[in-house]
Amino acid sequence: MDILKSLGHPEEIINLFKYKIGGFRSVMPTLDYDSMSETLRTCYAYLNQTSRSFAAVIQALDGELRHAVCIFYLVLRALDTVEDDMSIPLEKKVPLLQDFHTFLYQPEWSFAESREKDRQVLEDFPTISVEFRNLGQEYRDVISDICHRMGVGMAEFLEKKVSCMKEWDKYCHYVAGLVGIGLSRLFSASQLEDAEVGRDTELANSMGLFLQKTNIIRDYLEDQQEGRAFWPQEAWSQFTARLEDFSHPQHLSSALSCLNLLVTDALRHVPDVIAYLSRLRNQSVFNFCAIPQVMAIATLSACYNNPQVFQGVVKIRKGQAVTLMMQATNMCAVQSIIAQYSQEILQKVSVTDPSREKTLFILSVIREKSLSPAVLSSRAHHISPVYVSAVMLLAALSWQYLNATAGQPPGGADMHGH
Repeated sequence: MDILKSLGHPEEIINLFKYKIGGFRSVMPTLDYDSMSETLRTCYAYLNQTSRSFAAVIQALDGELRHAVCIFYLVLRALDTVEDDMSIPLEKKVPLLQDFHTFLYQPEWSFAESREKDRQVLEDFPTISVEFRNLGQEYRDVISDICHRMGVGMAEFLEKKVSCMKEWDKYCHYVAGLVGIGLSRLFSASQLEDAEVGRDTELANSMGLFLQKTNIIRDYLEDQQEGRAFWPQEAWSQFTARLEDFSHPQHLSSALSCLNLLVTDALRHVPDVIAYLSRLRNQSVFNFCAIPQVMAIATLSACYNNPQVFQGVVKIRKGQAVTLMMQATNMCAVQSIIAQYSQEILQKVSVTDPSREKTLFILSVIREKSLSPAVLSSRAHHISPVYVSAVMLLAALSWQYLNATAGQPPGGADMHGH
């Protein structure tokens, strides 16, 4: 079935075949579990149990950054499990979220009252917190700070709907932008990346917002069926009195207008994404950051002006996803991918779409940035042929990543949001 969907895309068929026969397994990274403490080994076991998308790419990071990002992920997964658990009454949940960062320094703290599937990260939180305290101070400061800010933000939106576009940005900042900021600070703390990567919070925030908005846009129908609503009222109220009406065929025209407005808003983060990626110097960090971004713009292209968003699940082809993972190993390739999908969106813009002018403008800006020789050359001489080959392991290791493009709840803090 996967191959049938890729008919007409020969490169995808070849890459799917390579994946199916496990052609990249010889370059899979292996962790030295013998040198790890028992609690750290348990943390990696929890990482593989709870992450639907990033266990493999976290383990492919270089040096001590790998452990720091693993613990960062688990701390945010524990925080998110509290936020997701509807069985916890608000009067208990709010202070839990707001104070969660303090539990990192309480060796015995755990929470045994959750009914969520990932509750083991709360029940055995002492295992995670002890490894947090084993990290260098530079990593602990970042993780604690982001955990605190995210917990406060989650508490704020527990009973608050996303109303205006500014609120949409704020919500996405709390659940995804802060993840991007935290990761960037960890990259810099590890000295694998320049200090400027961690200091420029605006670019890092945009990395998270682009991913989060893409997921929210794509998951309209699933969220409606689950009783959730993350499309901002300021956007949908221009076209309908009730957000749920978009799923009815008679409202399709209005639904597509709102969809295209939100896609256009998400696209405004792409120039920042290009600027952010162009600064990265370490190949493992570049792969970790670039792959979700190219998957996101491919997903946005598939969603733009697509009635299927209101009728089912819009997913990119698996052969397409494998190809993107294999290609997104350098800045030149990433910019080419961005230019390709921007052009696809451009070809779908209707002359009657209310957001037409804004869409055309942001696409022109993206085209200019994606063809910029200055950006293209900024990473060209840093690419290692060994890494270009080894990154192909992501196609085998990260197959679960494809599931992340089709079903995580918008509040999920799976490293890159959603």
